[in-house]
Amino acid sequence: MTNKMWGGRFSSGPAQIMEEINASIGFDQRLYNQDIAGSKAHAEMLAAQGIITKADAKEIKRGLTQVQSEITSGEFNFSRSLEDIHMNIEQRLKDIIGEPAGRLHTARSRNDQVATDFKLYIRDCLDMLDDQLKGLQKALAKQAEKHADVIMPGFTHLQTAQPVTFGHHMMAYVEMFARDRGRITDARKRMNECPLGAAALAGTSFPIDRYKTSDALKFARPMRNSLDAVSDRDFVLETLAAASISAMHLSRLAEELVIWSSAQFRFISMSDKYSTGSSIMPQKRNPDAAELVRAKVGRILGALTSLMVVMKGLPLAYSKDMQEDKQPAFDAIDSFSLALAAMTGMVNDIKPNREILREAASGGFSTATDLADWLVRVLAMPFRDAHHVTGSLVALAEKKKVDLADLSLEAMQSVEPAITKDVYKVLTAEASARSRISLGGTAPRNVTREAKRWLKKLG
Repeated sequence: MTNKMWGGRFSSGPAQIMEEINASIGFDQRLYNQDIAGSKAHAEMLAAQGIITKADAKEIKRGLTQVQSEITSGEFNFSRSLEDIHMNIEQRLKDIIGEPAGRLHTARSRNDQVATDFKLYIRDCLDMLDDQLKGLQKALAKQAEKHADVIMPGFTHLQTAQPVTFGHHMMAYVEMFARDRGRITDARKRMNECPLGAAALAGTSFPIDRYKTSDALKFARPMRNSLDAVSDRDFVLETLAAASISAMHLSRLAEELVIWSSAQFRFISMSDKYSTGSSIMPQKRNPDAAELVRAKVGRILGALTSLMVVMKGLPLAYSKDMQEDKQPAFDAIDSFSLALAAMTGMVNDIKPNREILREAASGGFSTATDLADWLVRVLAMPFRDAHHVTGSLVALAEKKKVDLADLSLEAMQSVEPAITKDVYKVLTAEASARSRISLGGTAPRNVTREAKRWLKKLG
């Protein structure tokens, strides 16, 4: 059976396998709200320009409202033979209102229609994701404010480096996700131009008003080139790129939660809400939620790579290859949204184990830099000399199997005679953290100030 929407060019229907590979209704039906919004704006503009009658436009809008209600309530019967959401809606509109439905497609093509629908959908998704990232930032900032003075080890190369605070660590992710939100804001601003009215690729001979449809759909302006309008998928690529970077940040945080909750670290506790057990080992508490968040970056980055490969060799303007833009994007955005929700829940749920963190922060010669700084500040020693003296003292402490703070003054003076007992004031993890008062430093008062600033900003 010939697809009626194709007109008289075809005398027979497609082969079964052609219908199988060509149909997109199985996944693009989620664009129905955006498709109906675009069609209503288009019909209203056509009537305002005298291209169709106001009576036809009114009928079209009435019919589209009924179609939307049927889809929302689950009563709509989607047809694979009609290929996509656009044709499914148009055919049902014809069933409801008859002949006026055929006037809706005047001065537009499925090429500019799908570009408009997808832009509206991605724009909605960007707003949703920004809101979710904001929620995650709030959860992190609240943890930071609550635990601004909890001492923990800071790491480089996953080796104990210097004492920091748990709150400071949380605030690092607040800043990280702020950059992610900046990328989302930039992507939204850049993509907020309307393709509708570009038609198939060359524009239209009808006297349409593209500013009217652009305004109605809350775009900043119409796109200025009809070829670019139907060819562009940068808005999807940029969204997937921003999501990939942010998912990578989620993965880094998830990795730390996995490490911190292990029996070897025990830095944090997570409740049963975000943990699972083992089918064979009754003692196990597995951080599966964090592990699954960590894995999501693969799917999201994969979607970006997939679409980049699809687009890289396409000539202007529209090619059917571009139908492959939606499934990866839908899956990536769904995965990212789920990961954000899970991570926000975990961050709200975790409890730092204060004493274990403090003990870990005090080991591994974590105050060695504080000792070197003391030699510079008090003894006026050049830093490179202070670094050498401190290294010798670390080697001595290691030989004696004690920490720096447990070396006797006599032992210290055997390396550097000018050292006094005042040095011990800087050799605790708490003193080390409190001393880092520079902008961006880990001092608890800094952390409290930054957490409060961010919580006020986030509202």
